[in-house]
Amino acid sequence: MAITKNLERQELDSTMSKRFIWAVAYGSSIGWGAFILPGDWLASSGTLGATLGITIGGILMLIIAVAYGALTAKFPVSGGEFAFTYAGFGKYFSFIASWFLVLGYICIVALNASAFSLLFKFVLPDVLEVGYLYTIAGWDVYIMEVILSTAVLVVFAYISSKGSVLSGNLQFIFCLFMGLVVAGLFATSFFVGDFSFENAQPVFNSENGVWTSIILIVAIAPWMYVGFDNIPQAAEEFKFPAEKTFKLIVFGIIASIFTYVAMILVTSWIFADQNAIDGAMWVTGSVVQTSMGTIGMVLLAFAITFGVFTGLNGFYLSSSRLIFALGRANFVPAIFAKVHPKNKTPYVAVWFVMIVTLAAPWLGRTALNWIVDMSSVGVSVAFLATSLVAVKFFSKGAERNMVYVVFGVLGAIISVVFLVLLLFPGSPAALTMPSMIALGAWIVLGIIFFMTQFKKINSMTKEELDYLILGQRNGNKLE
Repeated sequence: MAITKNLERQELDSTMSKRFIWAVAYGSSIGWGAFILPGDWLASSGTLGATLGITIGGILMLIIAVAYGALTAKFPVSGGEFAFTYAGFGKYFSFIASWFLVLGYICIVALNASAFSLLFKFVLPDVLEVGYLYTIAGWDVYIMEVILSTAVLVVFAYISSKGSVLSGNLQFIFCLFMGLVVAGLFATSFFVGDFSFENAQPVFNSENGVWTSIILIVAIAPWMYVGFDNIPQAAEEFKFPAEKTFKLIVFGIIASIFTYVAMILVTSWIFADQNAIDGAMWVTGSVVQTSMGTIGMVLLAFAITFGVFTGLNGFYLSSSRLIFALGRANFVPAIFAKVHPKNKTPYVAVWFVMIVTLAAPWLGRTALNWIVDMSSVGVSVAFLATSLVAVKFFSKGAERNMVYVVFGVLGAIISVVFLVLLLFPGSPAALTMPSMIALGAWIVLGIIFFMTQFKKINSMTKEELDYLILGQRNGNKLE
């Protein structure tokens, strides 16, 4: 292989265990959403509508995940979709898909930090509602919540830059605690408050109807379950065979489905009217506090805190590894591929993610919905690209596998449906104008990044790019 002699390929250490990788998938998928948003989902879709939407969304993610498991086994390098799409469709397509995915990951880092301040705003409003700044779309922004969210972003950037041993142990412990709390809250919900299955009315939102109630939840499934595709981003750091990837993804998604559904039911059936218990700002918190008292609220608060932490930890990992892989191949400035000499982490990429997300705390909670929509678009583009690569890779030659081809086709169709739901103006789940503006700004920024690197990328041979992106695994390249 005639590689330029001075071409250096930075590599990351293999330090990530199976339990860490499962915790990345589960903890990143759950994050804060399962504990903060059930009230919003019940309002828009009703109990059965939200439950069906989340379950259907999870099943669709399992279909898409087949391609991820198969391709990760073939290309166990940092970058995940970046490596897949490069191998399948070349450098330009891979940059487009990866840029959209970077958007999805960074948005979710920002979401988790903002959600943490929302928890404190509910539990300790007198502490956080200090230093009023302004109001955005009906949400008052205070300097104290900005400071808290900023501090969380900085702390987890530091943890992520220290290496996977520390972050991996924390991730696994936090995920176990979350699972136990959810199981405890669900079991307790049958014996507190005014529990009754009748309280789960309405099962669907009467104004939206059955179909729209379900679709509104299904449309954000890419955002809900995106944590499973954090796994391929870290494939280069596995200390176990990459062939085990798919099983870990499946376990992560199934655990996430149960967690989301459990918290929706807890929120729904304890009281007939959540508005009567002053649940305007955070319905689930109000329900738990009123029915289970201080102990229930403390457990919920810890679960949310750990959910935020696992989300931050997981998406700092995935976003930084993706940016690292882009930098290693010179698709973005090479400084992003720098590895810490002691910790062996892509620390420049980690701190870049932090700097970009520091804008989020200044936008208020209303911006969370805009960011959810944006991240769903970015992730859906990556899902579509990966599914198409699986169809191409496994449809011919020695790698021919029609099961993977069928799942790849289904994954591509599902991804297109997600994009239509989010981008078609007449769709019930269409992006709002602020989301469209922000998405447009990200696309412009991507064009600028690409143009600054275009000459360098174009000057590199395919052999050199294969080495930088795929490593030494030439036998796995597509023909």
